[in-house]
Amino acid sequence: MRRLILLLTLLDGPCATLLAAQSPDSVSRDSTKRGIGFGYFATLGGNWQIEAIEIGYVRHPERGPAALAIAARLGTFMEESAVVSAQRGAVFALAVSARTHMYQISELGSEERHLPIGLDLTLEATGYLAAGSPQWQGSNWLALAVLPSLRAGRGAVTLGPALFFGAQKPSLRCVLAIRGEKLLARHGRNP
Repeated sequence: MRRLILLLTLLDGPCATLLAAQSPDSVSRDSTKRGIGFGYFATLGGNWQIEAIEIGYVRHPERGPAALAIAARLGTFMEESAVVSAQRGAVFALAVSARTHMYQISELGSEERHLPIGLDLTLEATGYLAAGSPQWQGSNWLALAVLPSLRAGRGAVTLGPALFFGAQKPSLRCVLAIRGEKLLARHGRNP
């Protein structure tokens, strides 16, 4: 956990600069509907937890949800209840999600270049494949999650429940995700 937090802290400066540069004015002038999503994902609680980084493709359709995404996660299992954190195994996941439009509650910055702040909801279905899994679900399982988010521009902090389905009974875990998005630039045709 500490290593991932350190890595995210180092990446925070460049990512925050990119996200802040994408004011609503610049986003509305950009005609692209596609982006790259990136972030940190973790399950919360005692005993063995998943910590992963994720990267994916985001599409903003004309109608319906605000965004549709597919993302890959690569991570490890961490023993958070130990005195000294332990690491074991690896986990790969593929997630598909749909996000609602943001309900704006505030804005930050000047009138010309403000950063909207608001709430939204992400519905997510994820398939996991693990090696050396310490969890009783075994080496593969599915999860369904309802994830409310606090969003600032193209970045969000998400905290919500996920229901994990394995070979035995389902289990409910809390999920934390810190996510951002970078729109893909649309290049004009060369004459």
